[in-house]
Amino acid sequence: MIWYRHRIGCGLRGGAMASILALLAAGCNEQAGYDKHEANVAAPVPAMKPAPSTPIDTKRAELGGERWDPEWDKIVQLAVPPEMLSHQVPRDVRRFCPRFYEMAEVDKRAFWAYLFQALAGAEAGLKPATRVRHTEPEVAVTDKVTGRKVRSEGLLQLTYEDQRRYGCEFDWDRDRTLKADDPAKTILQPKNNLECGVKILEKQIIEQRKPLLSGSGYWSTLRPGTVSYRVFAKQMTNVPGACRVRGGRRVASR
Repeated sequence: MIWYRHRIGCGLRGGAMASILALLAAGCNEQAGYDKHEANVAAPVPAMKPAPSTPIDTKRAELGGERWDPEWDKIVQLAVPPEMLSHQVPRDVRRFCPRFYEMAEVDKRAFWAYLFQALAGAEAGLKPATRVRHTEPEVAVTDKVTGRKVRSEGLLQLTYEDQRRYGCEFDWDRDRTLKADDPAKTILQPKNNLECGVKILEKQIIEQRKPLLSGSGYWSTLRPGTVSYRVFAKQMTNVPGACRVRGGRRVASR
């Protein structure tokens, strides 16, 4: 009888435990499903507005030639992280946008879109398939990804090494099978190129806390005193109206 009672007790305890485990499993499954649903919910799209045309884009409209695609404004604005809309942005941004810290986020996004349009104008003449092989000793080095001499490519003149440095969406294994100027190359696709550019600038001005205009910056076009910087500065003369102080003060052009 004692043995019988012991067996019944074990059965009850086992049954209760099984029920508890079943409830826990159901709860975990429900939570996993909830988390998966949350992950699949798209983040809200921020408010955006088109950026003005840079002088080179305006000239192209008059004379013909490749122009800045308004869709590229959206790519830049969606890629800009919150830190680049905050007071973490270095103060020299006011050289081009005096009211940057006072503006609404939608205007700050438009400013960044304009800046990257100006950068693409100075770097590549707004042509997505631009490829340049530099001869200067300091930049004529071997690309550690391709194993070939570095070439700057795309709207912002980037390299395959930037995939490793900044987590850019470039795929050399795929691109090596395509023609050098094939627009299907991942590095030449405007979305990949521009998003990579935002990551590079974010690292410089937010993570490394360098000025926007720095002698050690990624692009020579953002290094004051260079010829390419003067080209860039001339493109920065039609920034969004929200940047300008009352009275219409013009931004720097040199």
